[in-house]
Amino acid sequence: MDLHTVEQWVDARTVDAWRPGDAWLAGGTALFSAPGVHLRRLRDLGGTGWEPLVEDPDGRLEIAATCTVARLAAHPVALFGQCCRAFLASFTIWNMATVGGNLCAALPAGPMIALTTALDGGCLLLAPDGAARTLPVTAFVVGDGRTALREGELLRSVTVGPLPARTAFRQASLSTLGRSAALLIGTRDADGAMTLTITAATPRPHRLRFAVPPTAGELREAVEDEVEHWFDDLHGHPAWRRHLTFRFAEQIREELS
Repeated sequence: MDLHTVEQWVDARTVDAWRPGDAWLAGGTALFSAPGVHLRRLRDLGGTGWEPLVEDPDGRLEIAATCTVARLAAHPVALFGQCCRAFLASFTIWNMATVGGNLCAALPAGPMIALTTALDGGCLLLAPDGAARTLPVTAFVVGDGRTALREGELLRSVTVGPLPARTAFRQASLSTLGRSAALLIGTRDADGAMTLTITAATPRPHRLRFAVPPTAGELREAVEDEVEHWFDDLHGHPAWRRHLTFRFAEQIREELS
């Protein structure tokens, strides 16, 4: 979609003063998918040169906000590929869409939100004056299309890991090439702890952690206590999304127990 109100494109490295109508531009697949009549200037992050993936000695992986879906999908961890394929997008989108863009769009079905939530991701946010703060992904995405970003703030990267010993993935859509109606991820650490991440069926991501794998009843009760609202749009009725969530949660529990 053309953004007819945009008057200027600038390299993000060459300007520092944030003004009304500014927007950060990475891949642009989310930014150019809506009219954006309030936009006047795009601050392009393409020349920042941020390394897409950086792993530290402790096994934690920093994913730059500008890392493309295609680059992440090439990582050998199976869960990365599973989440990337949940986009149900063409190779053109894969090579343009970024991890940061998917998080900042904050769509309930965002698979990068599911992935980084499941891996206990932490978001590094930079303000126009250079101040930095960090938030877990579960606090960064606060609702359908809503994040905790302040005016002019930038998502620099998401750090995840160390990677769990085992993972389980479940996803369903109303149609073959439709947006996810429910996307759940389970993880099991070497110490036996288990987590369950719920996305797409809910307006924001939820992550439940158990010291040991719960019983079926304990898991169901934990989900009922955690989730207050089920998402409702043309991609799935709330009651159906709730049903899928409980069904997939139990499958994941059995797989990881």
